[in-house]
Order: sequence, then structure tokens, then C-alpha cells
Amino acid sequence: MSAPSTPEELLVTLVKAGRTKIGYPARLLADDGTHLTVRADWAGKGVRDFGFVRFEPGDVFTEHYWRDRWYAIKEVRAGDGTLKGWYCDITRPVVRDGATLLSEDLDLDLWVSADGSQVIRLDEDEFADSGLTERDPAAAEAANRALDELEVLARDGRFARLLD
Repeated sequence: MSAPSTPEELLVTLVKAGRTKIGYPARLLADDGTHLTVRADWAGKGVRDFGFVRFEPGDVFTEHYWRDRWYAIKEVRAGDGTLKGWYCDITRPVVRDGATLLSEDLDLDLWVSADGSQVIRLDEDEFADSGLTERDPAAAEAANRALDELEVLARDGRFARLLD
């Protein structure tokens, strides 16, 4: 049996605080039962300037999700292929239901620049304000552990091994 001529299309749905934050089409690159990889074009409207990186039309995201880890890692490349870096979302383990990939954002994020010189923890204030610590202490603890783990790996130069 030959492989399909086009990659499988999925709908990536990002949920935050029980509501859909964004949904966008992506091409499935791999799914080994634990680790899923998809590729998608920048789904935002216009440019999003974080100060340390700009996401803009033409950017391509190779997104890594796990069914057993509390994060998703999104490799960000400019339209010309230049690596900008990795945007890491702290999430519950991903769920795939047919052609839908569901990722629940837990408000914590990490940015790692392409050269590794910038490792920036993001949105810790939003996480504190989310009430997750009171509502679901085990999930809050898992989220904090995931953020700490990613930061250590990024600072130690071992980050890219997660994506192999």
C-alpha cells in the first residue's frame, strides 16, 4: 500500500479557560502514538509583535504535541526558512479526536530564540490570576514542572533533542 500523496489535514484547536481561543488547519507530519508533529502557516491576523519576536504572515510553524507531556513546542520560521526560535505553550497533554487536535493552554509560556541566547518565561501573571492553582492543584503543579523542565533544557543546550 502506498502512502497518500498529500499529508493528512487536521484542525488544531487551542482552548483556554474552557473557550476556543483559535482553530486553524495544519498538515500532519507524524504521529507515533505519543508525539504528534504538524505544520501550519501563521494563523493570526496581521503581525503580532512580542518585542523579542514578531509573528507575521508568511511564518511557518512546525508544532510538536505530546499525549504524555504538559507542553507543546512550536518551531517558528520566517517565510524564507530562517529560524526565529521556539514558542512553548504549557498545556495539558494533547488529545486527537479524528481530524481534530485539541490543546488546552494553561497560560504559561516560554520563548527560546534561535541562537539560544534568549530564554524568556512568559505569562506567569496570567497563570497566577487564572485560578488553576485553587481549582486544580495537580494540574498547576504539572504546569509549573513543565515550564521549569523546558527552561532547564533550553539553558543547558539540550532543548532541540526534544524535537527529534
